Amino acid sequence: MLQAFQEKISYAVEKVKALKEEKDNLERRISELEEVFRLKDQEIERIASENSSIRSQLESLLNELKSIELE
Repeated sequence: MLQAFQEKISYAVEKVKALKEEKDNLERRISELEEVFRLKDQEIERIASENSSIRSQLESLLNELKSIELE
């Protein structure tokens, strides 16, 4: 009876260790993915800023063309 109890405790300890290791691995993976999202967000912001700048430049060029056509 004591042997069976020891085996159950050993099994439970091993299971807890395995679950803790899995939890640690998942937390590391979450951190990695959060960093990927952060970098992608920065890239999206950069592209949006570039698009806005290009749009402004194009509008300026179109206005110049319109003023040339009127003369």
